[in-house]
Amino acid sequence: MNKAELAARIAEKVGISKSQGDAVVATLVEIVIDTLKSGGEVTIAGFGEWSARTRAGRVGVNPQKPTEKIQIPPVRVAKFKAGKVLKESLKAQSAQRPAAQPSPQQ
Repeated sequence: MNKAELAARIAEKVGISKSQGDAVVATLVEIVIDTLKSGGEVTIAGFGEWSARTRAGRVGVNPQKPTEKIQIPPVRVAKFKAGKVLKESLKAQSAQRPAAQPSPQQ
């Protein structure tokens, strides 16, 4: 599902126009980004939590010249932690599917 499809589904469920649904999605994305940039966290109970973390710098290898070492600087990245309701609903869905049978070893 992409952003336009999400906006259309929201509009359909809530009973608003597609352009209003698009505005809702755009506003949500904007608020989450602004909150993470300012060092905050966004939590939607049952769904999950977004936060910003700083990934440490490290020494890497230049893929074009494997003998050359390069310094990779620290960078801020977004992190998402799934909430309990989301985790449980996905587990329940996978439990309904039959388990794959292991292949017999010869």
